[in-house]
Amino acid sequence: MDEKSLMIEVAGITFDATVCIMTVLTCLIVFAIVFFCSRNLQMKPKGKQNVLEFIVDFVRGIVSDNIPKKEVNDFHLLGFTFFMFVLVSNILGLVTKVVIFPDEISLWKSPTADPLVTMTLALIAIILSHYYGLKKQGVKGYFVNSFLKPTAILFPIKIIEEFTNVLTLGLRLYGNIFAGEILLTLIANLGASSPTKFVLALPLEVIWQTFSLFIGAVQAFIFVTLMMVYLSHKIEAEH
Repeated sequence: MDEKSLMIEVAGITFDATVCIMTVLTCLIVFAIVFFCSRNLQMKPKGKQNVLEFIVDFVRGIVSDNIPKKEVNDFHLLGFTFFMFVLVSNILGLVTKVVIFPDEISLWKSPTADPLVTMTLALIAIILSHYYGLKKQGVKGYFVNSFLKPTAILFPIKIIEEFTNVLTLGLRLYGNIFAGEILLTLIANLGASSPTKFVLALPLEVIWQTFSLFIGAVQAFIFVTLMMVYLSHKIEAEH
């Protein structure tokens, strides 16, 4: 099945409406989760507050493992925001599929199954690392620490590294989520081809969907971890 996105044109510019809708939906879901779980906070957490505090503490652990302890409070919220967005984005397309026949136009998929979304997230993460590096160390300190240490000979390699960081961060996320959705689609097509194959495809779909949910969570963890590693290289002076 050749799956296509819904495309719309505005002022001569073509937009992927499916990705735009799913990105907005992801933001709304993240906001709804945080809003719902943070109502009526108590000193002794229970229920929904426990869920939110578990995620907050988990992300705080990622941040504290990769940047200086004194900087954790400054970047905890940033890490939490990226983690929640990437996590929800990763699993959205694994929940269900909405496709218009016979054009095979997909109206529902993970935003992170699109390379433009993941590359944009990666670019934002790298730009923020440079911004905070400048803010924390000043122009001279940032430049020396980022490009001239441990030796100025590495300057060309350091420049190339900034571009490869964006590529590896974005493409790793995209490749894992896109591959998962493609395989789920192939299994679903197998089950739809005949009643006999449906019996075989159903448990495969459930197993792979469960595994993909795990992969989606792991990829959110990896993305935020690498983001904090890149950030620490910019805000912490090398010796």
